[in-house]
Amino acid sequence: MFRLINAESKTIIGAATIVGLFSFFSRVFGFIRDRILAGTFGAGDTLDVYYAAFKIPDLMFSLMVVGALSASFIPIFTNKYFRSSHESAWNFTSTVLNLTGIALALLTITLIIFSHPLAQVIAPGFSVAKQQTVSDFMRIMLVAQILLGLSMVLGSALQSLKRFFLYASAPILYNIGIIIGAVWFVRFLGPIGLAWGVVLGAALHLLMQWLGCFGTGYVYRPLINFRSSDVRELLSLTGPRILGIAVNQILFIVLAMIATTMSAGSVTIFQFAYNIQFFPVGIVGVSLAIAAFPTFCAHLEDHDLDGARQAFSSTVRQALFFLIPVTVLFLILRAQMVRVVVGAGAFDWTSTILTADTLAFFVLTLIPQSLVFILARMFFALHDTLTPLTAGLIGALSGLLSAFVFKQSFGVVGLGIAYSVYAVVNLILLWVPLRKRLGSLDEARIMTSFMKLFVAGMVCAVVTQLLKPALSMVFPLSSFVGVFMQGGVAGFVGLIVFGFIASLLKSEELRAFLNAIQRRLLKKAKPLEPITMSEQ
Repeated sequence: MFRLINAESKTIIGAATIVGLFSFFSRVFGFIRDRILAGTFGAGDTLDVYYAAFKIPDLMFSLMVVGALSASFIPIFTNKYFRSSHESAWNFTSTVLNLTGIALALLTITLIIFSHPLAQVIAPGFSVAKQQTVSDFMRIMLVAQILLGLSMVLGSALQSLKRFFLYASAPILYNIGIIIGAVWFVRFLGPIGLAWGVVLGAALHLLMQWLGCFGTGYVYRPLINFRSSDVRELLSLTGPRILGIAVNQILFIVLAMIATTMSAGSVTIFQFAYNIQFFPVGIVGVSLAIAAFPTFCAHLEDHDLDGARQAFSSTVRQALFFLIPVTVLFLILRAQMVRVVVGAGAFDWTSTILTADTLAFFVLTLIPQSLVFILARMFFALHDTLTPLTAGLIGALSGLLSAFVFKQSFGVVGLGIAYSVYAVVNLILLWVPLRKRLGSLDEARIMTSFMKLFVAGMVCAVVTQLLKPALSMVFPLSSFVGVFMQGGVAGFVGLIVFGFIASLLKSEELRAFLNAIQRRLLKKAKPLEPITMSEQ
């Protein structure tokens, strides 16, 4: 059984399916988490403190771990594992694991010491007592980041080996830990139990990744070698990538800081809207980027620009196939989604409407946000982390200026507009230079697919919108079940209509999707494009 769940994924679509499926379940648990938090605490002081306290730990984790590993660890590990020896790859893993642990521990101690001044910086609109509570939450959450950092090192090794099952399932356990904190820990510890739930979730996350590496033969060794050529190469690629992620994180923190100067609950509304909109971005954009990254690397290392262009075009078109109907449905059913996810208990109707309005502007850029992940992987495959940094910096400045322009007229909704501006500018500044380097990104084929899917999406929108009032007479909107059924039935019918119109228009992406399902479930279709790493 363990061998089955830790098996190697053979195709891009297979890897993307596993990552996307577990990302879906992780988001579902995330929505359950948010609903429990919203129903228990409402859009008020406790959750404002909770989300504000998360900003610095999240920033630390993204900069120190995700920034380093996503751009550099995987190519180095893969090269050593398949072209040198398994032992050298695992020794490299132990070295990075130890260096990451030491770096995160030292940084954590420093941030704990200065947690109160940091709380004043990230929550300038909070009262002194509220800022002190942010500091208390932050100290505990920082401990969780050490565990998550170690987990991500092991998770990157699993990605390199195409063992996506355990890697992708770990975030589910992370959310379960937070839910346990919200449901049980707070009963005994008070609101601070939310922070301890984050620590529990991080420990479960680490356990899952360790089990996956252990099952592939990994044995931990206490190795530390700062002078290793592999470590130096990793660090050389890390700098621009860390700065690039810092730009994104800092933008989000600044937007949250602006929210603290608005009415109580604005931080929570902004965070909830972001969490809901990131559901499809994580499932589609991130999953496809993770699955396609090894293929991008293989083509570009072989100087096969045509192959790289085709792989990029295929990935983008598949992303459009999923994101166009999702964008339509999220826009039309946004109020129902917010009500189902967080509209319970103390989270009142006014908060629901504000969250839905903020969500609308996030949703308008689901496609740009998702494509940025795919574009960034292409630059990483080209060993270029500077261009994504530059694009992100200019995009963040545009978003920040937009926030100050729109906040006066639109309040917290203006922050959603600002983030959308950032996403669009970032997309443009990545697409244009990549096209110059590759000569073409197969835009003609992408636009043909986009137009077909756009037409199908518009028909889907009309049908879904017409169904809403009719379904409200069948399912009373005064209950959770009624709201869920109205949104669920309208959305399901809309998706059926989208698929039908796409079929009439002979969408290649629909055919590829159905072929993938047939191949996996009925074993009749031929395998799709393989994940070409180092087994060649």
